[in-house]
Amino acid sequence: MKRSILIVLCLALISCGNEKKEQQNDVKEQDHQMHSENKSDTDTPAKSLSPHTSAMAMVGDAHIHIDYSSPSVRNRMVFGGLVGYNTVWQAGAHKATWIETNKDLKIDGKVLPAGKYGFFVVPGKETWKVMFNSKWDQHGKDEYREAEDVLVTTITPENLASNQEALTYIVEDKKNNKGVISLAWEKSKIEIPFEVLISKK
Repeated sequence: MKRSILIVLCLALISCGNEKKEQQNDVKEQDHQMHSENKSDTDTPAKSLSPHTSAMAMVGDAHIHIDYSSPSVRNRMVFGGLVGYNTVWQAGAHKATWIETNKDLKIDGKVLPAGKYGFFVVPGKETWKVMFNSKWDQHGKDEYREAEDVLVTTITPENLASNQEALTYIVEDKKNNKGVISLAWEKSKIEIPFEVLISKK
C-alpha cells in the first residue's frame, strides 16, 4: 500500500515538472517571437528623405517632363551651405535631374532641340548659371562635363518670403506657345522662360 502511494506521488511530481518545463518553453518562444518582430521593425528602412517625383505639362504642342528627387531643408542651410555657391549642383538629390521636351524650345534666344537633357545649375548669391547637358543619365554631378552642355543661360534668383521645405519644380503654361520652368527650394526660386518653336512645314 505504502509503495503504491509513493509511486503515485513520484508520478505526480514528474508530471508537475514536465508542465513547468512546457510553460518555460512557451515563455521563451513568445520572447523569441517578440524579439524577432521588434528586430524586423528596426531593420525596416525608413522612407526616402528625398522622394523621387516629377513635374510635367503641355505648353502649346510641347510636352515638358522633369524627373528629379526632392530633398527637404530639414533645418539646414541649403544655398551657401549644403549646396555651395559657385559650384555645380545636379539640381536635385541622388541622380541628376533630367528634362525632356518633344519640341524644340527657345531659351534666352538660344535653341534647345527636342530631346532629353541632364539639368544642372551653379547657384550664386546674385545670379545662377543653368545648364542643359547632353548626358541626361548621370549619378550626381561627378560625371558632369561642361563640354557636353547643349544650352547655358544665366538667371537672377528670386528671394521667397516663406521657406520652401521640399525642392519643387513646376512647368507652367503661359499661353501662346510660351511657358516657364521654375525651381524653388529653401528661400530661393528661379524661373526659366521658354517658347515652343513651331516647326515650319
